[in-house]
Amino acid sequence: MFTIGDFARHGRVSVRMLRHYDATGLLRPDHVDPVTGYRHYAAAQLDRLNRLIALKELGFTLAQVGEILDEKVDAAQLRAMLRLRRAELAAEMAATAARLGLVEARLRSIERETAVSVDDIVIKHLPGRRVAELTAVAPDFDTIGPVIQPLYEELFRRLGAAGIAPSGPGVARYEDAPDGGVLIHAGVEVTADPREDDGLRVLDLPPVTRAATLVHRGSMESVLTSVQALAHWIDENGHRSAGYPREINLECPENLDDWVTELQEPLA
Repeated sequence: MFTIGDFARHGRVSVRMLRHYDATGLLRPDHVDPVTGYRHYAAAQLDRLNRLIALKELGFTLAQVGEILDEKVDAAQLRAMLRLRRAELAAEMAATAARLGLVEARLRSIERETAVSVDDIVIKHLPGRRVAELTAVAPDFDTIGPVIQPLYEELFRRLGAAGIAPSGPGVARYEDAPDGGVLIHAGVEVTADPREDDGLRVLDLPPVTRAATLVHRGSMESVLTSVQALAHWIDENGHRSAGYPREINLECPENLDDWVTELQEPLA
């Protein structure tokens, strides 16, 4: 038998916590001296303590921990719970990182509000293009990145399997999805015949009579500044936008900060 202090040291918990677990009924002492009131614990109770701590760290409330412990959860079940909780925490961390990235992008846009020269904006005619593309829906513009990146990976995999070689730059375009969100078309210029095969489409994009164009230099995470510079210029010069700007990937080196992308916003 161990005193409460010795048991706390072996269990790597505080005496205060053991008293709390006793008060809540989660871990009663094996013996309480009726005269002194001193608590004594058996070594076998370390097993229950380990499970209690593990479940609490997995995010369960103490009430839930008590219910699970009373069901005699074994090591295999705890391991399964750990794997599930680890996946949940990883997803939460990824979501938090994504939100921080979006805040950072907005902050960069605020800091660079005057960094994009409107002298670089040109109105021009856009010729038609034949592209191969895959399409998916993102819930909103803040979640485009996690959708479009794997979409392009799948596009190039399927083009390779079909023996279709890209003949020009990547062409990303966007529309409002019918049921909400953003319809993403991840495409690349090709010379293959028009076709549609299990979501992979080869089609001709029609020419655009007039578009305001601006070359964005940097990663697409920082494209917001350039997109909004286009919006300011279009409004201040009495034009009217006719849709989302296309993104033409002119240069895509390994370093994303060295990317060169032309934004082409059609004008009414």
